[in-house]
Amino acid sequence: MIPFIGTTLGALCVYLMKNELSKNIERMLSGFAAGVMVAASIWSLLIPAMEDSKSLGRFAFMPAIIGFWIGIGFLLMMDHVVPHLHAGSNEVEGPKASLSKEMMLVLAVTLHNIPEGMAVGVVFAGWLTGEANISLGGAFALAIGIAIQNFPEGAIISMPLYSAGASKHQAFRNGVLSGIVEPIGAILTIIFAQAVTPVLPYMLSFAAGAMLYVVVEELIPEMAEGEHSHGGVMMFAVGFSLMMMLDVALG
Repeated sequence: MIPFIGTTLGALCVYLMKNELSKNIERMLSGFAAGVMVAASIWSLLIPAMEDSKSLGRFAFMPAIIGFWIGIGFLLMMDHVVPHLHAGSNEVEGPKASLSKEMMLVLAVTLHNIPEGMAVGVVFAGWLTGEANISLGGAFALAIGIAIQNFPEGAIISMPLYSAGASKHQAFRNGVLSGIVEPIGAILTIIFAQAVTPVLPYMLSFAAGAMLYVVVEELIPEMAEGEHSHGGVMMFAVGFSLMMMLDVALG
């Protein structure tokens, strides 16, 4: 629920702001979210996946590589089979569908929230089973980090919806709904914790691959869009540093 709370608080911004977000602020928020996700993918997911595969010796990287590419492939497939629309774009991705612009914007963020929910769930599952080198503090560090980067994501989805003509209540509701897949995915993963134990390194790296797909395919282009994108780059560094500190301090 921690990441979901972050999304909800971000979506609340639609009630606090009178005007739409400036492009510079959007770039900075995207950069911050990208930095958090990259650091989380490395410290909270890929490194534990390889540490959990030490019995393979010099081939301990194999489960991480395989899971990583499955995660990339999964998000690539979802991008092609689910109709969605990114904020700031009028070009619909995926198959043609008679959905409203509002719904396709929500679907775009929902798609990219799936791996975040799975990441939190699989890390807590690893802690519960005791099979992976994951502490409770490390699991909470990931949940808190995802929640922090979900705050700007909630604002980025609700504010454009309001600017596009939706009421503040509709924009807030849809912003909240875009994050509901995170607790659902996390809870389902935790429920089946014992079942995922044998494939835990693959699951950890799967989540990392899916998250990095989102970063490279969407967040980095958004933070570098237009002129004077230094703010986005600096916020990327802030997000990366914050997540790295959280993981080391709490883990």
